[in-house]
Amino acid sequence: MSQQLLSDLTDGVLTLTLNRPDKKNALTREMYAALAAGIKSADADDSVRALIIQGSTECFTSGNDVSDFVNEAPGGPNSPVYDFLKAICHATKPVIAAVNGPAVGVGTTMLLHCDLVFAASNARLRMPFVNLGLCPEAGSSFLLPRLLGHLRAAELLLLGEEISGARAAEIGLANRSLEPGQPVLDAARDAALRIAALPPGSVQLSKRLIKEGVARTADEVMEREGEHFARLLRGPEAREALAAFLEKRPAVFR
Repeated sequence: MSQQLLSDLTDGVLTLTLNRPDKKNALTREMYAALAAGIKSADADDSVRALIIQGSTECFTSGNDVSDFVNEAPGGPNSPVYDFLKAICHATKPVIAAVNGPAVGVGTTMLLHCDLVFAASNARLRMPFVNLGLCPEAGSSFLLPRLLGHLRAAELLLLGEEISGARAAEIGLANRSLEPGQPVLDAARDAALRIAALPPGSVQLSKRLIKEGVARTADEVMEREGEHFARLLRGPEAREALAAFLEKRPAVFR
């Protein structure tokens, strides 16, 4: 497991902690690969009853590491990014997210595949794909309208609006909004331990029945999104948006 992703298995709960504080836990190819490996290992290990994905008490993740992203864009269905997305989409054990601070891009879209989400009241969730000349990913163009309805999904995806953890809980993107910091991590841990004490076969079957059709469609949508995303990433709008981001200037689209 990468030093940028810490792993701990205690009392039947596997906790994966994003650990790149100097970069606000921005995700690299190495971190995506480690996350995918962690989820797959949880699926294969009968001693694991639940899985937590968390950041620190200050930050969940600022999304993709832009420099890493520009230097080597996602390379299709066999890339670490898509390996992670497929793994979390089809995870057989309950996945719980603990969100403090920013949850940008994939930091928000991965939550759509989680079974429980606990967010700090002041967490900042945002999906700025259009702002970067890109399109939704992780199956979010299907999952978000299904969860929130077309109008709210359009507000978040077309305008790239940022919402708080409190607002996320209000509209159904999180189960609960809590005081920032350790209370968020504690709530996720408490829920995971409660699941770990339940009959594992019943838990896993119930999850499969809840997600079966949804995951299958999300998988198909994810493939289409990935094709468009890769094409747009090579296009002039994304190049200008990403260059402007790195140069800390306003983007100019012509």
